[in-house]
Amino acid sequence: MPRFFIEKEAIGEQYASITGENARHIARSLRMKTGEELTVSDGEGEEFRCRTVKISDDRVECEILSKSKCESEPGIFVSLYQAMPKSDKLELIVQKSVELGVGEITPIITSRCISRPDEKSFEKKYERLGKIAEEAAMQSGRGRIPKINKALDFKECIDSASGKGETFLLYEKNGVSFKSLLGGISSGTVSIIIGCEGGFEESEVAYASEKGVKIVNLGKRILRTETAPLCALSVIMYATGNLE
Repeated sequence: MPRFFIEKEAIGEQYASITGENARHIARSLRMKTGEELTVSDGEGEEFRCRTVKISDDRVECEILSKSKCESEPGIFVSLYQAMPKSDKLELIVQKSVELGVGEITPIITSRCISRPDEKSFEKKYERLGKIAEEAAMQSGRGRIPKINKALDFKECIDSASGKGETFLLYEKNGVSFKSLLGGISSGTVSIIIGCEGGFEESEVAYASEKGVKIVNLGKRILRTETAPLCALSVIMYATGNLE
């Protein structure tokens, strides 16, 4: 069944309105007819099964048939801090992380980052990443769209992550088994910090450790920067029962 995110204000007691690009997609691409059903979500975990009653390129009016809490949202909130990778790797990371259940994504600038976009040039990329997150959330049946936050430097990242439950930094040269530290976690917030292609400087790892961040690894193999967050998210979701 087609799924769309719409503003909470567009959802009433009996009817919901879909406008803009989503309305055009319903009318032109999907060629839906009145009487067909679709699902809309308010982006906050509530979803509504609806029947279309009026369709145009600008607006689709729907009758609300039922309301329920989205069951596909994980019971744990994962905050991903991803060091800025080269080329378009961040787009892949956003797409797949959203599919796997990430709660939010924050790009970070570390000592070894080659990609260092300024605020102005990152603005357009930021908008595109938000769109990719929305599309991935729709495709995977999520009940909310994970937020793409503004980029932080490394120390800002540590300060931000340290205030969000358990925090882990993935480091290929050291650290304990990641899975072994997740045994007692089933809910709440977990933050994971991933390096860029060149990894982290030893001074960065030492700083994070001093601030209470747990240094962990994902085994004996060295993973690419675009592989590590997906592997870490999969481990978290499995260890906390969110892949059952």
